Amino acid sequence: MPVSESTSSSRPRVGGATVRKAKLPDAVNIFELVNSLSGDGTLLRRNYAEICENVRDFTVAESESGVFLGCGALHLYGPHLAEVRSIVVKPEAKGQGAGGKLLRALLAEAEDQSVTCVSLFTRIPDFFFHFGFRVVDRTLLPDKIYKDCQTCPRLYACDEVAMARGPIPRIAVLGPSRFPQPELVKLQAGSIASNTGK
Repeated sequence: MPVSESTSSSRPRVGGATVRKAKLPDAVNIFELVNSLSGDGTLLRRNYAEICENVRDFTVAESESGVFLGCGALHLYGPHLAEVRSIVVKPEAKGQGAGGKLLRALLAEAEDQSVTCVSLFTRIPDFFFHFGFRVVDRTLLPDKIYKDCQTCPRLYACDEVAMARGPIPRIAVLGPSRFPQPELVKLQAGSIASNTGK
């Protein structure tokens, strides 16, 4: 059977790519790939120590022969929220399914942890729509804002799209403990004490 031009690419085929939880020796590959895309702002720059400290958050994709193809991380804020972070595949592996396998593995991990909402910030929302994510107002994700956005060099010029899968949390662990709920009546300080003195 003749081989077509479109399938005789010099790119490594990753149809048989596998994903697994990252181990500390993977930190070098993760560091190099993530930071190779930080210059143009595609991903936030991560230092090597931070990658090592958080390596258990990462999942990696490998070719059938064990070649590192990409990575992604799942950061847990609590049972109410997790965030997909630093999800990326090498340029030569794009369009071959490794990114989808990474994302499915991270979503399965969130489900195993009983997380109700998974969020992410991206410049390529079309990819994530296929996995049940929708665009949301970034202010509905205060844990992310308190963790990363306030120290980001693009804070006032952010061009990323906030996305979520699952119900938006009504609590936060890093920001305010609860979101204001307009259906609840707010008590004014001192009003209870003045009423009990009568």
